[in-house]
Amino acid sequence: MKCTYCQGKMRKGQAPFQIDRKGYHLSLEAVPAWVCSQCGETYFEEHEVKTIQRLLHQLDRQTANLASVA
Repeated sequence: MKCTYCQGKMRKGQAPFQIDRKGYHLSLEAVPAWVCSQCGETYFEEHEVKTIQRLLHQLDRQTANLASVA
């Protein structure tokens, strides 16, 4: 597999994921990913993306619950 950014070789590894969203910050330190050995670009497979999306959806609901209490 080649990096779409620099054409370097992609290798299985782990990468961080961070996002600021709707009043909270989510930081995951080691998500399975493809990492370019040349430029460091990361690509997450569909399973990891769906897992992160489910986590964000749950956090969105919980933070909405906190906002409704205030």
